[in-house]
Amino acid sequence: MFDLGMQELILVFVVALFVFGPKKLPELSRALGRGVREMKRALRGVKDSFDEAESRIEESVSLETRPEVPEKEEKTEVPEPMKQVEKPGPDEEGPEEKKDDG
Repeated sequence: MFDLGMQELILVFVVALFVFGPKKLPELSRALGRGVREMKRALRGVKDSFDEAESRIEESVSLETRPEVPEKEEKTEVPEPMKQVEKPGPDEEGPEEKKDDG
C-alpha cells in the first residue's frame, strides 16, 4: 500500500516510541487499527453503492436497446433460374460453343 520495507517500518516504530512513549503506544495502535477498519468499511459501502447503481444502469440500458423482432415479410415468388436465361438464337453462339481463334 505505502510500499514500505522492513527497515522503514522499524524506523517509524522507533520514532513513534520516542514521541509517544511506551505507555501511549498500544493505545495509539488500537485507535489507528480501528480507524483503518472504519475507513475500509466506509470505502466498501461506497463501492457497493456504486456497483448497485452501475448494475441498475446496465439493466435499464439493456432493456432500452433490446433488438426489436422484425415483422414477418411477405414471401415473394422467386423465378426459377433456368427460365430466366435466354437461349441463344441460331446465329448466336452459346457460352460453351465459343471458339478460340488463336
